[in-house]
Amino acid sequence: MAALRKLATIAAGAVLLALLPAQAPALAAGAPIGPLTPKDVVYQIITDRFYDGDTGNNKPAGFDPTLFDDPDNNNVGNGSDLKLYQGGDWDGIIAKIPYLKNMGISAVWISAPYRNRDTVIEDHQPGGGIDRWTSFHGYHVRNYFATNKHFGTLAEFRSLRDALHAEGIKLVIDFVTNHTSRWQNPTLGNAAEDGKLYEPDKDGLGNYVFNAAGEPIDNNSDGITENLLANPHADVNGWFHGLGDRGADSSRFGYRHKELGSLADFSQENANVVKHLEKAALFWKAEGVDGFRHDATLHMNPAFTKGLKDAIDSAPQGPMAHFGEFFIGRPDPKYDEYRTFPDRTGVNNLDFEYFRASTNAFGNFSETMANFGSMLTQTSNDYIYENQAVTFLDNHDVTRFRFIQPNDKPYHAALATLLTARGTPNIYYGTEQYMSSVNASDVAGRQFLQTAAPAFSQTTTAYQVIQALAALRKSNDAVAYGETQILYSTNDVLVFKRQFYDKQVIVSVNRQPNSAFVVPALPTTIPAGTYTDQLTGLLSGASTTVAGGQLPSFTLSGGEVNVWSYNPSLGTTIPRIGDVVSTSGRAGNTVYIYGTGLGGAVTVKFGTVTATVTSNSDGQITTTVPAGAVAGVQNITVTKGANVSNTFRYEVLSGNQVQVIFKINTATVPGENIHVVGNIPELGSWDAAKSTEAMHNPNYPEWFLPVSVPAGTTIQFKFLKKNGGSTIWEGGSNRSFAVPADTQGSTDTTVYTWQP
Repeated sequence: MAALRKLATIAAGAVLLALLPAQAPALAAGAPIGPLTPKDVVYQIITDRFYDGDTGNNKPAGFDPTLFDDPDNNNVGNGSDLKLYQGGDWDGIIAKIPYLKNMGISAVWISAPYRNRDTVIEDHQPGGGIDRWTSFHGYHVRNYFATNKHFGTLAEFRSLRDALHAEGIKLVIDFVTNHTSRWQNPTLGNAAEDGKLYEPDKDGLGNYVFNAAGEPIDNNSDGITENLLANPHADVNGWFHGLGDRGADSSRFGYRHKELGSLADFSQENANVVKHLEKAALFWKAEGVDGFRHDATLHMNPAFTKGLKDAIDSAPQGPMAHFGEFFIGRPDPKYDEYRTFPDRTGVNNLDFEYFRASTNAFGNFSETMANFGSMLTQTSNDYIYENQAVTFLDNHDVTRFRFIQPNDKPYHAALATLLTARGTPNIYYGTEQYMSSVNASDVAGRQFLQTAAPAFSQTTTAYQVIQALAALRKSNDAVAYGETQILYSTNDVLVFKRQFYDKQVIVSVNRQPNSAFVVPALPTTIPAGTYTDQLTGLLSGASTTVAGGQLPSFTLSGGEVNVWSYNPSLGTTIPRIGDVVSTSGRAGNTVYIYGTGLGGAVTVKFGTVTATVTSNSDGQITTTVPAGAVAGVQNITVTKGANVSNTFRYEVLSGNQVQVIFKINTATVPGENIHVVGNIPELGSWDAAKSTEAMHNPNYPEWFLPVSVPAGTTIQFKFLKKNGGSTIWEGGSNRSFAVPADTQGSTDTTVYTWQP
């Protein structure tokens, strides 16, 4: 009998891997090397578009070979039709690890690794033609528990993980829990298409069955290794919302519950959906990944997102890095929802506010550098975890920055600013090779790097800028952990400072390629002395000499960037916190604290409750949320002797997070919304100002709202009516609801009636 691996969920939401027979080798030998931190520089790879390391998987069994871009019929993608597969794979990434390592990359974000829809997607054009597309990007999930064979086998995925980890590079995977694939074709009168979800074969106990290499097997002898789990065309179990395309519906209900581009939208309020998606996430966590980039978080139920993040981080091997795609414009009425999303869910944002401001300041010059500086100041105030936001110039969903800005000087200035500004910078593959596109579409920017820049040059100026500033980000904590202060700004010039206690980095930038500007003398707190340009003149910068508390006046030539660093030792006696991962968790969860002076005999507290320190060094503490920590927002502090650190905000969860969908039937007046308030922090602890967000009312006068609450508890609550600054409390006795002890899923309340 073949060795089998069985996947099951246990009470704590972890993944149990059982091997039969006993002598079968362990499958997930690699463990995570740590979550993403602001010291990292991330490199985003569309796996199919990077490098082909194994031509044997370009046309896997059962795949229509005409969907591979091979006009020369030599089994090699040539980058001519970007709607088709090109051949990039995990072996290709392994082959280029030295290239990434030398650039200073310390985390790689790759396309979703699991099986996607693998049939043609046809878009019928008004003129009668048909565009043929593939799911090369990885956003059309078919089966979470099998790999995308275009990228490789599970053994090859593990080889990639181990090869990256051996070089100290973290592995972040794209993870899609909002939808499957397109289930209706909007270019053909919404004709039925796909959208189906599959799962591996099961044994008699209901566990998924895999062979010793971790691949699903045909356990029920039907000739295939998977079974249909959910079908949007016959959705008898309510796995999908099925509410049609969002279109122009800009309401919260619309963008959270309706479809994005006719993609079959998961009902994240369905308990079985929640359980399946959590099981899928834990499957990949057990494979030793270091983080998740959550797709389409704008369109997801925040209560589900918070519960998913909690389930992942509470499973063995500690907390992960979590960031998501909460897509906004600039300006955007959803800005407040966007900026508070990390605090409400524990999942940070891809920083679209930074992207928009950078595009306008450095790309099309539609805004000034002073505007860009104002954005840095505003977001530093607005974002609770400003240095955890993942900043970027471009990515797979937007226009290539090089297409917008073809001039090297402002291009380099934007790149240098990205790498020294607040946040955790992400480099879109090919940026270092000046990869552009033939038009402004996101698809045109998804070129095959192997054909666009076959040499993978390590001598381009952009590559060297990344290399130099990635090293600075690791060596000077001001870049990773510091606050931002604008020292000087005009239409075309920006001088800003990053500071973490005495450590400082000063950056001066001129975006204009052909105009020079004089910067006046500026006050500074760095000591007198000469400071060299950390870019060693790559962008025409030079040394500066500070005297008398003044940065002397200097002239910025066209496109010039200076980066001056003051990096004194902060000593080891005073603890200072720079970052904490994760920012929320329940009792017993692992927490990583980063900073300086954290070694030796230290005491960690969550509020007033002392935590157990598992291990520590000068730069990091590993601890756990203490059992007695008070639920709600608490400040983490580190004490060393008589010295107490700065505080860092952390949300102690009341328990294992599950969804309760609150419902009420009540009439309101125009402008009035219904909210929920209750006796636990997740419901505001009876503080009306901290109540839930407004409930949805697509079937007025019935209102509903999913809320993440602790499993196995009885909660007390009431409904509120809010209208501007006015709040009306529901009358009568407090309502009571017993939350089921099931650690996964969701449950509905009854439909209540307003108590006068």
